[in-house]
Amino acid sequence: MTVADELIPVTPETETEPEPEEPIKPRKNGLYPGVSDELAENMKSGWADTELTDLEPVAQAGHTAARRAALSARFPGERLVIPSGGLKTRSNDTEYPFRASVEYAYLTGNQTEDGVLVLEPVADGHKATIHLLPRSDRENGEFWLSGHGELWVGRRHSLTEAEQVYGIPASDVRELADALREATGPVRVVRGYDAGIEAALTDKVTAERDEELRVFLSEARLVKDEFEIGELQKAVDSTVRGFEDVVRVLDKAEATSERYIEGTFFLRARVEGNDVGYGSICAAGPHATTLHWVRNDGAVRSGELLLLDAGVETHTYYTADVTRTLPINGTYTEIQKKIYDAVYDAQEAGIAAVQPGGKYRDFHDAAQRVLAERIVEWGLVEGPVERVLELGLQRRWTLHGTGHMLGMDVHDCAAARVESYVDGVLEPGMVLTVEPGLYFQADDLTVPVEYRGIGVRIEDDILVTEDGNRNLSAGLPRRSDEVEAWMARLTG
Repeated sequence: MTVADELIPVTPETETEPEPEEPIKPRKNGLYPGVSDELAENMKSGWADTELTDLEPVAQAGHTAARRAALSARFPGERLVIPSGGLKTRSNDTEYPFRASVEYAYLTGNQTEDGVLVLEPVADGHKATIHLLPRSDRENGEFWLSGHGELWVGRRHSLTEAEQVYGIPASDVRELADALREATGPVRVVRGYDAGIEAALTDKVTAERDEELRVFLSEARLVKDEFEIGELQKAVDSTVRGFEDVVRVLDKAEATSERYIEGTFFLRARVEGNDVGYGSICAAGPHATTLHWVRNDGAVRSGELLLLDAGVETHTYYTADVTRTLPINGTYTEIQKKIYDAVYDAQEAGIAAVQPGGKYRDFHDAAQRVLAERIVEWGLVEGPVERVLELGLQRRWTLHGTGHMLGMDVHDCAAARVESYVDGVLEPGMVLTVEPGLYFQADDLTVPVEYRGIGVRIEDDILVTEDGNRNLSAGLPRRSDEVEAWMARLTG
């Protein structure tokens, strides 16, 4: 990576504003001590006009407009402020890749840092404005002297271009904080993304009212629209191909480590999507008993299992979340198959319980009952099954809930009210995971030695339909014999 060693203060002679702009800070150990007047003047001219015209709106523009309308209807007469957030420092002068806040991206389709959506109350609802950084300034040298200038990190849309792309009037975000300080009337802001905007509103907002805004936007995502379902299917389809990629290179993973699996799946995610939707879990052998094993630095051994929990995130931020537990050598041992088939049966029961009008908890209860029946049958815990479920004794080996909502976050809609989510009712358009598992820790002395170190999870992404459900990730086999046949085909 080239270091930005030319970052130095520049004060244009044409500066006429009463308060000068904050100078562009120099890099302490830069190789150039300064910029000559001649170079500064040279860099101002000789550039072609690159303004883009006839741009097409983003594919979800119609849907984002409908979402803003629903938000407007919920909070009439109030100013609503939804920031995208800013860059976060990884170390020294490098930043993490930016990902806009879900609330902001959901309402605008825009993904750039430092953006803010503001809904100003008007007589018949709200006027939406998207506040963005304009293209970097050529007159003061920002475009080539600033580490975030156009020649260093790439071109931004002009405000006029942004209006065409997102279908929302655009304004310079650098003027927004001052405007918000002078604003009157009720205001709500989505907190946690932009400290400067929050500071400008500090005397106008309350935590309780802001939380109501966050909860509403979370619950708005419980039922997916047509665009969102299509994006989730895209994410799943790419994820299926990523799992196939992994199976084809298991021999290379054996020669290296779980990192080879992680890197293989990541390549698919970056080529076909924006990124992985969450840290991939590439857990081989006893690591499969650790629910969120993301170190991915362990050995991959023939005869053991690989628990791969991974999902591609699309360019519009919708993520898949799929898990398969695969025999590394292509064939389950007898005990591996016994445990795997129990989890498969539990998942089958859970998926069957995903029905419109049913309780959200039904799929979890159905899957947990099957797992409780198996551990009683195997003599791991004393029955009857009702007692086991009432006391939650199966949780020693099942550990987690059986699923969650899915969307722009892998655990989507997390801020929704309990009565709308966990205690709610399933509706067509909801998308959730069904992911039972059994995990026998390597040091668990309460189970036979042959169980120890085996972890199995099977996870699919399920769309609630008008008449039942549809498994979006059905492209990956689940039954143990089908998994073995699938792996054999892929490895030749």
